[in-house]
Amino acid sequence: MKSVLVTGAGGQLGMCLQKAAKKYPHLKLIFKTEADLDITSANQVEETFAHYQPDYCINCAAYTNVEEAENAKEKAFKINEKAVENIAKACQKNESVLLHISTDYVFDGENKDPYKETDTPNPINIYGASKLAGEKVVQEKLERYFILRTSWLYSEFGHNFFNTMLQKAEEKDVVLKITTEQKGTPTNANDLAVAILKTIDSGSEKYGLYHFSNDGEATWYSFAKAIFTNAQKLDKVNLIASNAYKTKAKRPVNSVLSKEKIKSELNIKIIDWQESLKSLQGN
Repeated sequence: MKSVLVTGAGGQLGMCLQKAAKKYPHLKLIFKTEADLDITSANQVEETFAHYQPDYCINCAAYTNVEEAENAKEKAFKINEKAVENIAKACQKNESVLLHISTDYVFDGENKDPYKETDTPNPINIYGASKLAGEKVVQEKLERYFILRTSWLYSEFGHNFFNTMLQKAEEKDVVLKITTEQKGTPTNANDLAVAILKTIDSGSEKYGLYHFSNDGEATWYSFAKAIFTNAQKLDKVNLIASNAYKTKAKRPVNSVLSKEKIKSELNIKIIDWQESLKSLQGN
């Protein structure tokens, strides 16, 4: 039985992995929340790996607040780079395969076409820069790894755009100005969780960098509209498309990811974001 250590198990992807794990009873998943395992502590990481000696590690732990990262650069790099180094070293020592989650925000958004794994990263915010630094640490320390870049992650768990929109729909006389400036792909974290476990279950040794999101593309406005439409609450909100939404952190205008590599190399099937969203909302 393959043993799999999951860090950051209390976050939305960690929760989705706990849900998906029920379909993989032959995998022994060991879930560690932030309270259980502080990945910024090299000693804690080393002791945890020594105790469990996992065949795989899925690193879901990350600093993901894009806005706050602009004012918390040190913290973002401590978690997204330095702590990743702790995990990579432990994987190296224990001969564990690392599956590390990264982001579309490593790109500047100036591409017209979907970003491929071979495109040159050029982050335009602190969060993206810290995640790219983490990628480099994994690539420098390990030979056996899967880096999975994903985008616009949402699920029924935790704090995310999907849950925020549904909460807003319950408020009275709510006016929502949602940007049309950014194009990307909403990704159901449940789909990502299944893709991760399928990769482990397959025993694939086609290590390297991969992109995973649902298929298709959207703006944040069209994503919000789809959420309200599926929930039959579009008439309960005043949804306004905006092309002048101000944020502290610069965002890539286009962050659509190409998934051709993961489809062909790892045989991962991917569905359209609208179909996945409908499925989550029970439609």
